[in-house]
Amino acid sequence: MTVTSLPHPTTTTQHVPALAEDVILGVDTHKDVHVAAVITTLGASLAHQEFPTTAVGYHQLISWARSFGSLRRAGVECTGSYGVALTRALQREGIDVVEINQPDRATRRKRGKTDAIDADAAARSVLSGRATTTPKSTDGPAADMRVLRLAKESAVKARTQAMNQLKAVLLVLDPALREQLTGLRNPALIATCAGLDDDRSEAAFTMRLLARRVQNLSLEIKELTKRTTKAVRASRPQLLELVGVGPDSAAVLLSAAGDNPDRLTDEASFAALCGVSPVEQSSGKTRRRRLNRGGHRQANAALYRIVQSRIRWDERTQTYLERRTAQGMSRREIIRCLKRYVARELYRHIRPQATTTVAPAA
Repeated sequence: MTVTSLPHPTTTTQHVPALAEDVILGVDTHKDVHVAAVITTLGASLAHQEFPTTAVGYHQLISWARSFGSLRRAGVECTGSYGVALTRALQREGIDVVEINQPDRATRRKRGKTDAIDADAAARSVLSGRATTTPKSTDGPAADMRVLRLAKESAVKARTQAMNQLKAVLLVLDPALREQLTGLRNPALIATCAGLDDDRSEAAFTMRLLARRVQNLSLEIKELTKRTTKAVRASRPQLLELVGVGPDSAAVLLSAAGDNPDRLTDEASFAALCGVSPVEQSSGKTRRRRLNRGGHRQANAALYRIVQSRIRWDERTQTYLERRTAQGMSRREIIRCLKRYVARELYRHIRPQATTTVAPAA
């Protein structure tokens, strides 16, 4: 059946049978409303309903789902964004939450695309076992690092844009002033432009404004870097002792792992999360692997930066590079191997209590 109005919390228990059977909840999340669907453990659809994204709405959603039976598992889309608050509410009620990816295109072509269909598909993904990912916790230091990184990236982008605009305005200045500023390095150029007399011309006023914007953004970036370093040292200080690992790269990798890294079963799962695990592509007599183009792309980029630093400064990595080059491997292939080894090494520091047997890192 289809419920067409929001249920009242005091009447949601009227459907509970004497011996409540298990039901599974699926939720398609959005900014303003969540669409929920309930199915039985045999796959029969029971109902679907919209709920507002408020504290009261979350309570109504859980009460409504429990009115059909015993609710122990739920599949939720976008547990790190639109569904983060709902995920917390479900977990506080003792309900196991599984993160759901969007349905594949073949399924959508067959069944169509509505919020109710997506919610039903989320529940069936939990039932079939296709979805098994535990959502990342979003209430610890890793979540704080993610927010700091978000602010820093936007500040760096804005500073680069302001610097490019300043140099573009420099081209249309009065020749005498342009000759005075041309040839200055960026720090001296910014300091000089910030002290220009804005009465000289509109171009001079614009350059002073852009220069001061660059200075303010630089102060923001410095403060954000300081706070990020402090957060990393408070969470995993041993990461910063590794060759090539700076506070930004460490923050990205810790954010990717989340505040509950125990959800990563082993170092291979962390490598897959970072997109550095080779993917099988074998068929018939052909046995081969291809590059993994999935995973957390910012974490993958952080591993690349670490590898590049080690190629330049780390003697172990330089020895490995020479040996593999002598064996006929290309530099690109060697970097892929090194990223996999670095992920293995970092996993032991991100989740130090994990007991896994691993080979030495390159």
